[in-house]
Amino acid sequence: MPTKKQASVLLIYTGGTIGMMQDARSGELKPFDFNTLKNQIPELAKFDIELSSIAFEQPIDSSNMQPKVWSQIATIIETHYHKHDGFVVLHGSDTMSYTASALSFMLENLAKPVVLTGSQLPIGMIRTDGKENLITAIEIAGTLKKGKPIVAEVCIYFEYKLYRGNRTFKYNSAHFDAFKSPNYPALAEAGVDIQYNFTYLLKPSSKRLKVHTVLNDNIAVLRLFPGLNEATVNAVLNTPQVRAVIIETFGAGNATTEVWFLNQLRQAIKRGVVLLNVTQCLEGSVIQGMYETSTALKKMGVISAKDMTFESAVTKLMFLLGQNQTPANIKKNLEKNLRGEMSVLPHDL
Repeated sequence: MPTKKQASVLLIYTGGTIGMMQDARSGELKPFDFNTLKNQIPELAKFDIELSSIAFEQPIDSSNMQPKVWSQIATIIETHYHKHDGFVVLHGSDTMSYTASALSFMLENLAKPVVLTGSQLPIGMIRTDGKENLITAIEIAGTLKKGKPIVAEVCIYFEYKLYRGNRTFKYNSAHFDAFKSPNYPALAEAGVDIQYNFTYLLKPSSKRLKVHTVLNDNIAVLRLFPGLNEATVNAVLNTPQVRAVIIETFGAGNATTEVWFLNQLRQAIKRGVVLLNVTQCLEGSVIQGMYETSTALKKMGVISAKDMTFESAVTKLMFLLGQNQTPANIKKNLEKNLRGEMSVLPHDL
């Protein structure tokens, strides 16, 4: 009989709470050597999974995450892609959804799991959530069915649930269930067994992996609120070198109908600035034209983000701008579901 293939998983440690230890005297959290992390979890030796690891020389706090680091992570995955069946990225939770979203766009034709995880408490603490998160993330990344990975996309695993990465946002800093995915179901849930929601998993690509490492961060964010004045809007829309602006609107994509505001948007579009409409609501979708307060936006060419998260909208723009596409092509691709980041809704058909 043929020998069952042993899965191979690469662990990439970027930093974050999961790799921190508490100073006994000061109580301050400090990064420690990655080898210590493995020593903290002897259960890893029981896995029928070949584990390898790469650790950043200088662990990065989640708040210091930058596009250049996303490119570094993507390059590591590209370099080791054919050697491993799956990848687990250890990352701080604060900006994990941004990184997961960015990697989903950067790793085109992905056919293997890239699972991001971390913890709310350092892995050396007694009550840490880090052990379970790491152990299950590795199991998911190394689970094969007929010799092929079950999951073939960029995900976040946290507190017993596996989510599509570009559908998540961090909503809680005080509890272990730190992430939500309100517009898309969980891909799997860990109980006695790991139950996969096969209907909602992306199908693996048969094409060769294509990695994009060039991102353009010349974007700005304009969050609407009652009382937002013309000078502020003018400053944001006319920021030097800005090529795209995310407008965080009310409800289903609604905004003020003040003449000065609409004129500012029209002038920005004429200058070639891409305007993307993202709702401030944490659940639901932008539906431009549903109300009078969004009809003008639709007519002038403001792009609807539909039900994309803010994190996904930011990183998708960086990805598309990095390819030096024309505003027309950027608009086309922003409205297109590239990596499962948006739903195709009835009003889009």
